[in-house]
Amino acid sequence: VQLQASGGGLVQTGGSLRLSCAASGGNFRRYSLGWFRQAPGEGREFVAQINRSGSGTLYADSVKGRFTVSRDNAENTMYLQMNSLKPEDAAVYYCAATINGLGSVNYYEYTYYGPGTQVTVSS
Repeated sequence: VQLQASGGGLVQTGGSLRLSCAASGGNFRRYSLGWFRQAPGEGREFVAQINRSGSGTLYADSVKGRFTVSRDNAENTMYLQMNSLKPEDAAVYYCAATINGLGSVNYYEYTYYGPGTQVTVSS
């Protein structure tokens, strides 16, 4: 499956962005999906995961209550609504797909990654 993240940009502290991840070339419903992010000089960090049906989600503590992951299986698209953004949220955001279930928080548990989208948060 091919993944393409979009929707990044520059936002002020406290602002919002909505990222999208469009999938093609595979059975979208077969995969649970995740968001990861990577800041300069840092490793790839888990952000959120959503299960195949969209009924279950998991979040990193650093984004819980501010970010919401969702998916539209009819449109083969996943979303990440990011509210109350902080400078420490600035990173390249990647979407990823895995056949594993909810609880996959390590980047190596995911088989497919798309190109990232840059999120910049000004203070």
